[in-house]
Amino acid sequence: MDRTTQLTARRTELTGPVRTSGPPPAPGAGEIVRSEPDVYDPASSVRTAGQVRTAGPVRSAASLHLRAARVLEDNWTGASTVPSRGLYPHQWSWDSAFISIGLRHLSPLRAQTELETLLGAQWGDGRIPHIVFNPSVPLDAYFPSPDFWRSSTAGRAAGAPRTVQTSGIVQPPVHALAAWLVHLSDPGLSRSRGFLSRVYPHLAAWHRYLLHRRDLGGGGLVSVVHPWEQGMDNSPTWDEPLSRVTPAPARSFRRADLDHGAAEDRPTDLDYGRYVRLATDYRDGEYADGRGEFAVEDPAFNALLIASEHALARIACELGAAGTARHTRAERLTAALVDRLWDPAEGMFFCRDVRTGDLVPERSVAGLIPLLLPALPRDIAAALVRTACRPHFGLGDTTRLVPSYDLTGEAFDPHRYWRGPAWFNTNWLLERGLRLHGERGRADALRDAALRTADASGFAEYVDPYTGEACGALGFSWTAALALDLLHEPHEPDESGEPLGHDVSPLGIGTFRHE
Repeated sequence: MDRTTQLTARRTELTGPVRTSGPPPAPGAGEIVRSEPDVYDPASSVRTAGQVRTAGPVRSAASLHLRAARVLEDNWTGASTVPSRGLYPHQWSWDSAFISIGLRHLSPLRAQTELETLLGAQWGDGRIPHIVFNPSVPLDAYFPSPDFWRSSTAGRAAGAPRTVQTSGIVQPPVHALAAWLVHLSDPGLSRSRGFLSRVYPHLAAWHRYLLHRRDLGGGGLVSVVHPWEQGMDNSPTWDEPLSRVTPAPARSFRRADLDHGAAEDRPTDLDYGRYVRLATDYRDGEYADGRGEFAVEDPAFNALLIASEHALARIACELGAAGTARHTRAERLTAALVDRLWDPAEGMFFCRDVRTGDLVPERSVAGLIPLLLPALPRDIAAALVRTACRPHFGLGDTTRLVPSYDLTGEAFDPHRYWRGPAWFNTNWLLERGLRLHGERGRADALRDAALRTADASGFAEYVDPYTGEACGALGFSWTAALALDLLHEPHEPDESGEPLGHDVSPLGIGTFRHE
């Protein structure tokens, strides 16, 4: 019995079985399984005034496993997992990708269902919307709500689904990578259900949309058209491009997020007004790309697309097709990323404002994320590691986890959303990147710090990078899921003796041998 099975059996003994959706009905060719969500339950825990949780020792691997599994169980709706019951009561795109990576250690079937539910809301033009709305959730529980996005009407020309309400923007393309890792967790189940053969066309269409509709700068990279698309919503990286946007009047919308999170942790009203203006204009333009005031090439978004393109190549090979063209495309995108966004003097990647053509001189964790790419030139990977360890990010020195923004920057705030706190998904990506490029000691230290901090913070949404103090929602799904992945993924050489990071990488994609 392997470690995961032992721990899961122990959890069953103590708390009952981990609930899954049950075997879904046999799908037809190309069909994605969807299930009806459960009734909305707003119960959640958030940070309250005076509450401080700091990182301490992990009590035990078994204990951490059981409590992370409980978070994912509590946030499971029967078809997908909400990020948190109160603050984020719907399905989020990149959240579900990260969640499925952790769920594969509990139930590969449920991990597959998580992705299938999301892909069931894909638009005809290939985009995967950043939110899939649960119809049982009241409209005033989250803003912007379905009646703001009007996907089935405003998105009709772009092929928005008629029976599911979604947003009209996207989030980072982690999905093919997640699908490949989920497959690797139980290849027998995956093959018997035809999991990869059913999701592959949807993932390929998603990448086509990004590569063909979102190359707004003409240099081969994808642009985001809203800060919410990149996932790091209020990063100081967006301040300069957003300054051109006239904010929507405060009276024109009501922020439901402040009902569940501390105001000092959340984006300002001014920022939110600009987000609403951009989203309104995009909606009123029927979600056509390339017309808005905001268009930015982001290194993290593009790095995740490249990693997922490598994963799609692996999926193609598993399905009996050649993956060479996709690996070649990933390598070409890596070269474009270096050409357009790398700053050798600063030793990191920066965003490019497509409307001005200039790099945005703000140091964000997004500029370190390309470390996860297998074809990144060795000197650039080494420079990224040095930058991560220097005072701007403090890896292994002044911080528990890598912050979302420059510790020395004027806009740094250790508690305000993406303007300084440390997030578990970005640190998971950096841990994978460090391991991939041979930085085993630093990767081990970051892994241990992430596990300790997740454990002590109550699986917080994000934390103070210095103290590990919990911020935002507690019991956050991707924090629990990625803690499970760090806990259970092997970190030693494989059985052949070949170290991880050569052809068998920490992300399961590695490099590709042209055969």
